[in-house]
Amino acid sequence: MNLPVRLLKEGTDSSQGIPQIVSNINACQVIGEAVKTTLGPRGMDKMIIDARSKTHISNDGATILQLLDIVHPAAKTLVDIAKSQDAEIGDGTTSVTLLACEFMTMMKRFIEDTVHPQLIVRALRDSVNLAIKRLEELAVNPMSSGTAEDRRSTLIKCAQTAMSSKLVAGNKEFFSEMVVTAVQSIDQDIMPLEMIGIKKVPGGALEESRLINGVAFKKTFSYAGFEMQKKEYNNPLIALLNVELELKSEKENAEVRVTNVKDYQDIVDAEWDILYEKLDWCYNSGAKVVLSKLPIGDVATQYFADRGMFCAGRVADEDLKRTMKACGGSIVSSCLNLNENQLGTCETFTETQVGSERFNFFEGCPNAKTCTMLLRGGAEQFLEETERSLHDAIMIVRRASKSDSIVAGGGAIEMELSKTLREHSRTIKGKGQMLVNAYAKALEIIPQQLCDNAGFDSTDLLNKLRKAHADGQIWAGVDVNEEGISNNYDKFVWEPAVVKKNALMAATEAACAVLSVDWTIIVPKATQ
Repeated sequence: MNLPVRLLKEGTDSSQGIPQIVSNINACQVIGEAVKTTLGPRGMDKMIIDARSKTHISNDGATILQLLDIVHPAAKTLVDIAKSQDAEIGDGTTSVTLLACEFMTMMKRFIEDTVHPQLIVRALRDSVNLAIKRLEELAVNPMSSGTAEDRRSTLIKCAQTAMSSKLVAGNKEFFSEMVVTAVQSIDQDIMPLEMIGIKKVPGGALEESRLINGVAFKKTFSYAGFEMQKKEYNNPLIALLNVELELKSEKENAEVRVTNVKDYQDIVDAEWDILYEKLDWCYNSGAKVVLSKLPIGDVATQYFADRGMFCAGRVADEDLKRTMKACGGSIVSSCLNLNENQLGTCETFTETQVGSERFNFFEGCPNAKTCTMLLRGGAEQFLEETERSLHDAIMIVRRASKSDSIVAGGGAIEMELSKTLREHSRTIKGKGQMLVNAYAKALEIIPQQLCDNAGFDSTDLLNKLRKAHADGQIWAGVDVNEEGISNNYDKFVWEPAVVKKNALMAATEAACAVLSVDWTIIVPKATQ
């Protein structure tokens, strides 16, 4: 007599086998449906209201998936690959999600027909290796023999392609010049992203945005007396402090017992003496501009104004660190013995009004190359999406500067890889032939979705693309402006090859991970 054996805690949710794999694929397909309409120059935006009732408008795949707060464990895999694509490359987040979903969708019928998942996983990995090998053969390096001007022109085209699907597509010529200038102005060896600051000022037109060759940040708080301070200096010494320069009330539960008025006055005088000693050290150091991460009170503000110095308190930590890297010096936690060796400098310092805000500008910084983008625009959501768009373009230009190799976008490279894999599948015996062929068909989702989002007949255009690639037109892709196909390399629809390479690898790995799971166990939460 066989008695039932309980292995898992009561209340544990467990599902396994083929239905479980199909269920996971279905969950991923829902994610694909959510983001696929954002792909390409004619993609639609999504409006998401988060838990704090803040409205976000975006068509960036990684941003949308993060805001959706997905809880399904298999679908979270797609969120992870979108995040990794965003962190590693900066663009192609919608593409990588869409490819992963399509790979799973194409393999779903084989799972249902009881093909073993490990056979499918092996075929997926063989397919992606072949696709990447062909991608590297096709990649072109137009910057290898050109002049600095040719190199800049190539980077501008890559930036324009990255921005063509964004909210700022109408101003992509204006912003692509700004992005390339910004990337070229920082250290070309390591290209530190933190040395490109982006500041948003509501109001004004988008074309009023500008690039500052140096550090710029908003003046956060002003005490009485700041109006008397000088607002412009040439070659000033800059003190960077992590010191509070204001009189503070006693700490909570502090107790001072005095027996007469003189003792009380001595305590008050001591507090004033400590503050003035700090201010004297700042003045004697020779600094003309004093910045602090902590508050600078009205007494200190008036003190500096009387001596022809400028001060700003409550400066954001990232802005203070960027100023330190750009202007030199160091952030000190004590004013004691503050001297010239600890101070930074720049060619010009100015404080000017930008829209409704006052901004501090440090230009001509000697130590590190840095710049700041000052964005103008109407709605707050529009400015946030502009910042995300520029971040993607900056990442693309950085990658293109390092790797140099580019391919044509607009579905051209996907169609060529699809053709290569179809031809290869005919040389394979057994089930692998069908699996590789399905992978090849899945790659066509990119040009197909570009057509659908533009309102074109995707079936007709895909047939034309297949014919063009069969005739050897390797850069034939979707032309969303003319509703047809075109040589997208000649049309300058360029993308860094590393974007496509990373997207293919990440999407394939995500598909393999989901297809490898045949048993999901959800352990119940412990009750108190």
